[in-house]
Amino acid sequence: MEETYLLNVEGVKKKILHGGQGELPKLQDGSKITFHFQTLKDDFERTVIDDSREAGIPMEIIVGKMFKLEIWETLLSSMRAGEVAEFWCDAIHTGMYALVSRGMRRIAEGRDPLEGQKHRCGMGNMFDYHSTGYDDLDELQRTPQPLIFIMELFRVEEPSAYKRDTWAMSKEEKLAAVPVLHSEGNRLVLRKEFGQAAAKYQEAVICLRNLQAKEKPWEDGWLKLESLVTPLVLNYCQCQLELGEYYEVLEHTTELLQKHNDNAKAYFKRAKAHAAVWNEREAREDFLRVAHLDPSMAAAVKKELKQLGERMRKKHVEDQKRYQGLFHSQGRG
Repeated sequence: MEETYLLNVEGVKKKILHGGQGELPKLQDGSKITFHFQTLKDDFERTVIDDSREAGIPMEIIVGKMFKLEIWETLLSSMRAGEVAEFWCDAIHTGMYALVSRGMRRIAEGRDPLEGQKHRCGMGNMFDYHSTGYDDLDELQRTPQPLIFIMELFRVEEPSAYKRDTWAMSKEEKLAAVPVLHSEGNRLVLRKEFGQAAAKYQEAVICLRNLQAKEKPWEDGWLKLESLVTPLVLNYCQCQLELGEYYEVLEHTTELLQKHNDNAKAYFKRAKAHAAVWNEREAREDFLRVAHLDPSMAAAVKKELKQLGERMRKKHVEDQKRYQGLFHSQGRG
């Protein structure tokens, strides 16, 4: 049976669709709330705007962090685990929904929700963005209106009980996470789990890049973070070499060398990637540059150049045989 409640909040009505169990959750800064939600327009068709079930995984928000509506914490704090409820919220509570939804959609698409953000203040962002990038959200931004939220609460976890997503971390938390991720990546490399290791290095790089975005390029703070980024990118590239993702290596090493054109290790990894995709001239140029920049790597370069020469000769012979076979078959035709 559906029960209707008026929460002690102006412009909010609650209808319980399925009762939950246990006590009401005690939310605190850093608590993680896991739930499914559906956002509907308050129109005749009850038009669906967002549905977390379409992504296949429940929604998660961190109390006290961005990418949520302030009213959501109030709504969820009125629910018990397992409860399904429908909330009608007046436009005074939904004016920021378009920007919040934009952030959530970007996360679901595997993109950085902070990308391109100039202000941390939500109102500042509203003036920055002429478009959210989504037509339906642009309409909501132009004309804020009452919305209906159908929520199913799964669990509320204390701040110490879960691993924080990097985008939700504070500056201090990101800096503390980087050496841990670096160490986890190194441990996975020793176990030859290169895909998982690459993911750890990549996560650490994202933490640092987010922090760098708030610094002025090439000034002390930016350079200090860049010195932490470089070895992580090189480790990531080594994993990609092991996984045979050579074009990924070419992309990241080239980007690194545009900033640091004296990095011998970056040239070495790029040379190996060039060699793997038969770019003989580029591979030789990069290998020779490695030997020039770091004479201690001369022996390794000599070995790589020898292997490159042998591979190219073998390929040349195989190509000749293939062409001869092609001409013979054409001649018989």
